[in-house]
Amino acid sequence: MTGTAWIGELSTGVALACVGSAAWLAGGWHSGVRRARAVLAERGTGRAGLGGGAGRPVERRTTDGLRRVRGRLRPEWWSLAAGLALALAGGSVLPAVAGAAGVPVLRRTRLAARERRASERRQDTVIALCGTLAGEVRAGRQPGEALMCAARDSGGLGDAQAAVLAAARFGGDVPAALAAAARRPGAEGLGGLGACWRVAVDQGAGLAAGLDRLEAALRAERDQRSDLRAQMAGARATALMLAGLPVLGLLLGVALGSDPLHVLLHTGAGLGCLLAGGVLEGLGVWWVTRIVRGAEAAS
Repeated sequence: MTGTAWIGELSTGVALACVGSAAWLAGGWHSGVRRARAVLAERGTGRAGLGGGAGRPVERRTTDGLRRVRGRLRPEWWSLAAGLALALAGGSVLPAVAGAAGVPVLRRTRLAARERRASERRQDTVIALCGTLAGEVRAGRQPGEALMCAARDSGGLGDAQAAVLAAARFGGDVPAALAAAARRPGAEGLGGLGACWRVAVDQGAGLAAGLDRLEAALRAERDQRSDLRAQMAGARATALMLAGLPVLGLLLGVALGSDPLHVLLHTGAGLGCLLAGGVLEGLGVWWVTRIVRGAEAAS
């Protein structure tokens, strides 16, 4: 081997060694950087976790406290609060008395609305029960077994589910149990289900066909009630707007620079106008409510 070739091979080996060393150093440096970043990330996560753990319970307690306050503060108490504010502004006890008198009225209205919503939900579950029961019967199940499966899936029997299912399981009077369950508002369709059950058991008629007709009738009744409520929404909005006009009049009087509260609460003519206006306002609201309820009942 000549000297030139030996020098070339030595140069090549030195170059490869340098490249390998540089690659090893770069890999080690990058791994060190990655390791340092991982450690810092773990420490940062720990600090964030500690901070988040300390902050989240406080936020959770605050949110839960606000929810409890909102749950306890019923809307009807705003009537008393408004009455107290007007009493302080007008220097008279009459607004506070009127606000306190409005609390039971508003509570009754709120409870009636809640009962109506519960009745509508109960009606929906009864409709679902009829459809599910018809499907189970068509699938080949016996009526008692189909009723137990449909009741568990739809929840249409509500609080009477235990009694009805016990009657279906042990050979009791299922139509009588369904008739008892149909006494709740919104569950009237269970009476029709009991009638279909009795006809199917006594005369051997098709239970699924009767349930289909019952479901269609209940759906049509629900849709008719929904359409009527949509049509009466305009009348309700008009009644609410008319009921709020006296408040708008008071605000306009204040904006014009007068003192309508002093006139209404501290003068004879103002007290007479306030009494007459309150009576007429109450009669108007009662009359509109009566018309709406009569239309809904007639449907």
